[in-house]
Amino acid sequence: MLTATSPPRLGHPDGSEPLVGTTPIAIGIPSSDGRPLVSDVSMGKVTYGEVIAGLADPGDLVPFGGDQAHKAFALAAGLQLLVQALAGSEQYGAVLVVAKPGADPVPDFRRRAAGLRLPGAS
Repeated sequence: MLTATSPPRLGHPDGSEPLVGTTPIAIGIPSSDGRPLVSDVSMGKVTYGEVIAGLADPGDLVPFGGDQAHKAFALAAGLQLLVQALAGSEQYGAVLVVAKPGADPVPDFRRRAAGLRLPGAS
Protein backbone atom coordinates (compact mmCIF):
# COMPACT_ATOMS: atom_id res chain seq x y z
CA MET A 1 0.00 0.00 0.00
CA LEU A 2 1.27 3.46 -0.87
CA THR A 3 -0.29 6.83 -0.11
CA ALA A 4 1.09 10.34 -0.27
CA THR A 5 0.23 13.95 0.41
CA SER A 6 0.18 16.78 -2.09
CA PRO A 7 -0.54 20.49 -2.02
CA PRO A 8 -4.13 21.17 -0.90
CA ARG A 9 -6.41 20.79 -3.92
CA LEU A 10 -9.76 19.54 -2.52
CA GLY A 11 -12.10 21.66 -0.47
CA HIS A 12 -14.81 20.37 1.83
CA PRO A 13 -17.92 19.15 -0.07
CA ASP A 14 -19.94 21.89 1.67
CA GLY A 15 -17.54 24.46 0.23
CA SER A 16 -14.21 25.78 1.49
CA GLU A 17 -10.76 26.67 0.34
CA PRO A 18 -8.68 23.61 -0.63
CA LEU A 19 -7.86 21.73 2.57
CA VAL A 20 -6.35 18.40 1.49
CA GLY A 21 -4.58 16.93 -1.52
CA THR A 22 -6.11 14.44 -3.91
CA THR A 23 -4.35 11.95 -1.64
CA PRO A 24 -4.09 8.87 -3.83
CA ILE A 25 -3.93 5.39 -2.36
CA ALA A 26 -2.57 2.39 -4.22
CA ILE A 27 -2.92 -1.16 -2.94
CA GLY A 28 -1.35 -4.15 -4.67
CA ILE A 29 -2.11 -7.70 -3.55
CA PRO A 30 0.16 -10.39 -4.99
CA SER A 31 -1.37 -13.61 -6.27
CA SER A 32 -0.13 -17.13 -6.85
CA ASP A 33 -1.42 -16.90 -10.43
CA GLY A 34 1.16 -14.18 -11.15
CA ARG A 35 -1.48 -11.47 -11.70
CA PRO A 36 -1.56 -9.13 -8.69
CA LEU A 37 -4.75 -7.23 -8.00
CA VAL A 38 -3.90 -3.52 -8.00
CA SER A 39 -6.22 -0.72 -6.92
CA ASP A 40 -5.09 2.89 -7.44
CA VAL A 41 -7.56 5.61 -6.49
CA SER A 42 -7.42 9.39 -6.12
CA MET A 43 -9.90 10.96 -3.72
CA GLY A 44 -10.68 13.65 -6.32
CA LYS A 45 -13.27 13.58 -9.08
CA VAL A 46 -10.26 14.23 -11.32
CA THR A 47 -6.53 14.25 -10.67
CA TYR A 48 -4.36 17.35 -10.73
CA GLY A 49 -2.44 15.71 -13.58
CA GLU A 50 -5.64 15.75 -15.65
CA VAL A 51 -6.02 19.47 -14.94
CA ILE A 52 -2.46 20.39 -15.96
CA ALA A 53 -2.80 18.18 -19.07
CA GLY A 54 -5.90 20.17 -20.05
CA LEU A 55 -8.17 17.13 -19.72
CA ALA A 56 -10.22 18.59 -16.84
CA ASP A 57 -11.13 21.99 -15.40
CA PRO A 58 -9.68 23.16 -12.07
CA GLY A 59 -13.30 23.40 -10.85
CA ASP A 60 -13.49 19.61 -11.17
CA LEU A 61 -10.94 19.23 -8.36
CA VAL A 62 -13.54 18.21 -5.81
CA PRO A 63 -13.92 15.01 -3.76
CA PHE A 64 -15.45 12.24 -5.87
CA GLY A 65 -18.86 10.86 -5.00
CA GLY A 66 -21.53 13.47 -5.75
CA ASP A 67 -23.97 13.34 -2.81
CA GLN A 68 -21.51 11.01 -1.06
CA ALA A 69 -18.43 13.23 -1.57
CA HIS A 70 -18.07 13.59 2.20
CA LYS A 71 -16.81 9.97 2.24
CA ALA A 72 -13.97 10.70 -0.20
CA PHE A 73 -13.16 13.91 1.69
CA ALA A 74 -13.05 12.00 5.01
CA LEU A 75 -10.70 9.41 3.54
CA ALA A 76 -8.53 12.12 1.94
CA ALA A 77 -8.29 13.98 5.25
CA GLY A 78 -7.46 10.81 7.18
CA LEU A 79 -4.75 9.76 4.71
CA GLN A 80 -3.33 13.30 4.50
CA LEU A 81 -3.04 13.59 8.29
CA LEU A 82 -1.67 10.05 8.69
CA VAL A 83 1.11 10.71 6.19
CA GLN A 84 1.87 14.12 7.69
CA ALA A 85 2.00 12.62 11.20
CA LEU A 86 4.43 9.91 10.07
CA ALA A 87 6.50 12.18 7.80
CA GLY A 88 7.28 14.57 10.64
CA SER A 89 7.95 18.22 9.96
CA GLU A 90 8.13 17.78 6.19
CA GLN A 91 5.25 19.46 4.38
CA TYR A 92 4.73 16.51 2.04
CA GLY A 93 5.52 12.85 2.27
CA ALA A 94 4.57 9.31 1.41
CA VAL A 95 3.92 6.13 3.37
CA LEU A 96 4.66 2.70 1.95
CA VAL A 97 3.44 -0.39 3.80
CA VAL A 98 4.86 -3.74 2.71
CA ALA A 99 3.69 -6.99 4.24
CA LYS A 100 4.34 -10.61 3.36
CA PRO A 101 0.94 -12.13 2.66
CA GLY A 102 -0.14 -14.97 4.91
CA ALA A 103 -2.81 -16.12 2.46
CA ASP A 104 -3.74 -15.77 -1.21
CA PRO A 105 -7.33 -14.49 -1.44
CA VAL A 106 -7.02 -13.18 -5.00
CA PRO A 107 -7.93 -16.32 -7.04
CA ASP A 108 -11.11 -16.91 -5.01
CA PHE A 109 -12.03 -13.22 -5.26
CA ARG A 110 -11.57 -13.31 -9.04
CA ARG A 111 -13.71 -16.47 -9.23
CA ARG A 112 -16.53 -14.87 -7.21
CA ALA A 113 -16.34 -11.69 -9.33
CA ALA A 114 -16.20 -13.50 -12.67
CA GLY A 115 -17.38 -11.23 -15.49
CA LEU A 116 -17.04 -8.02 -13.46
CA ARG A 117 -14.39 -5.33 -14.06
CA LEU A 118 -11.93 -5.52 -11.18
CA PRO A 119 -9.32 -2.98 -10.05
CA GLY A 120 -6.32 -2.94 -12.34
CA ALA A 121 -8.17 -4.47 -15.27
CA SER A 122 -7.99 -2.56 -18.52
